[in-house]
Amino acid sequence: MFGRARAGLEEGWRLAAHSLSGRLLLLTIFYVMIGEVLIFIPSIGHYHRELLDNHIESAELAVMPFTLPESDKLPETLRTQILQRAGAEAVLLTLADQRFFFQVNNEQKTVDHTIDLTKSGVISEMFEGMDCLLTTDDRVLHVIAPTRIKGARSIGIVLRERPIRDALVAYAWRVIETGFFVSAFTALLVFLSLFYVFVRPMERISEAMMRFRDNPEDSSRIVAPSSRRDEIGQAERELASMQRDLYGSLQQKTRLAALGAAVARIQHDLRNILANAKLASDRLADIDDPVVKNLTPRLVASLDRAVALATQTLRYGRAEERPPVRKTIALRPLIDEVGQAAIETTASQIKIDFANTVEDDLQIDADPEQLYRMALNLLRNGAEAVAGREGAQLAVSAERNGRAVSIFIADNGAGIPAALQAKLFQPFATAARAGGSGLGLAIARDLARLHGGEIVMAATGSKGTQFRIDIPDHEGS
Repeated sequence: MFGRARAGLEEGWRLAAHSLSGRLLLLTIFYVMIGEVLIFIPSIGHYHRELLDNHIESAELAVMPFTLPESDKLPETLRTQILQRAGAEAVLLTLADQRFFFQVNNEQKTVDHTIDLTKSGVISEMFEGMDCLLTTDDRVLHVIAPTRIKGARSIGIVLRERPIRDALVAYAWRVIETGFFVSAFTALLVFLSLFYVFVRPMERISEAMMRFRDNPEDSSRIVAPSSRRDEIGQAERELASMQRDLYGSLQQKTRLAALGAAVARIQHDLRNILANAKLASDRLADIDDPVVKNLTPRLVASLDRAVALATQTLRYGRAEERPPVRKTIALRPLIDEVGQAAIETTASQIKIDFANTVEDDLQIDADPEQLYRMALNLLRNGAEAVAGREGAQLAVSAERNGRAVSIFIADNGAGIPAALQAKLFQPFATAARAGGSGLGLAIARDLARLHGGEIVMAATGSKGTQFRIDIPDHEGS
């Protein structure tokens, strides 16, 4: 029985200590107890001072008749009775030129503790009150206080502490009982308010996140934000927006996966069809008809573009890029080769001026084949951007920054529209040019990231566009 009770208490403590609502309850109780202590100690000090003041006032009333003229005619027994009712065993009244000492009996008293109320403050009152409350001995007190008796400087009384402590203990219990009730009620209200205003909505958000995590492709699990206008409502709206974006991204990836699978299934047949078309175009090239000779190069270029599109789509859909086989190579010759290939494959009737300003001694640590593809995709995009423009130019420069090489590829085209800049590196987000697959930049960025680098659009505008390829050296090199 005791084992089950202990296990239950341990489980309750675990839930209270490790859950947000449990911690909130514990912290509320703790802070309310601190508030209770901050109220209890000053109230004890204040009540202790009131008890001492009551004794002082009673002593003043007791000795005042004996300070008047002809006070020696009053009987001694009357003075003793008045002092006993005042709770004092002796009273010392200090005037400007004399002192009066009144004593209940002739027994000598040894003073255990002196309290000077003429110099007391809030701190000293709290200290004296707690000292009286925690002392168990029946001490003899000497209390010095200012007096309202005309012509007197101060009054001092000697009395037993036991009656004062008894009254103080009774008052302390009343304060504790009242404070406990008020504190418990306040703690309950604070806890319930915080629980339903903050904790419960946070639990709802957490539950929505876990439900969505179990099946993010189920749109019914997207959290429905409330109409709250505070931080909780903002968190709900941001969570709903994030879940909708993730759901849309998963839907897009699902469609892309289906597209990749479809392309994979038709690739063999497509290659055969394109091969037959290529043979037919080769035979057409032998015909001396001027119209045929004029159309045949376009037909061949279209077939090559179709093969490239199918191959790129299949490769990207399968994500079959191999890890880079890196080695240190000279960058300038590779850029020369890439620039010539990019310009030759661009259908432009106007000459494109290509400037390679890479230094001859600049070395780069990269996979040559993958770096070639990265640069080719960017230069081909640049060549397409300037095709047909007077003064078309492509420029490539590079620099080494510590253990990384940055390659800058620029064109003097019309720039990239603002609507396309945000999705520039997304698959199939072509820049609206004819024949584009929309995979070139996405594939180039993935290859750069395989090297631990990145491709970014450094600048774009009416004077052209510049991309930057960052390739860091291999860590082991």
